Amino acid sequence: MANQKSVLSPIPGVFYRKPAPDKEEYVKEGGNVKAGDVIGLVEVMKSFYEIKAENDGVLAQYFVENEDLIDAGQEVAVIIEQ
Repeated sequence: MANQKSVLSPIPGVFYRKPAPDKEEYVKEGGNVKAGDVIGLVEVMKSFYEIKAENDGVLAQYFVENEDLIDAGQEVAVIIEQ
């Protein structure tokens, strides 16, 4: 059985699934990720912090939408390890 790994935000702020408004999402739901791949950004006070996958697998689901406000420690996505 595959393990699921929650991806948590290290800080509060605004979550972005894309590097810029006119760009594609870092990873779409169902897309493959490698450890270290960026899956989103958190903006706080005009500074951007990358949220990265900690393991290889499939990004099964995002739990927040683009531009949602999030809290530190909030689950933003889940990755199914492969």
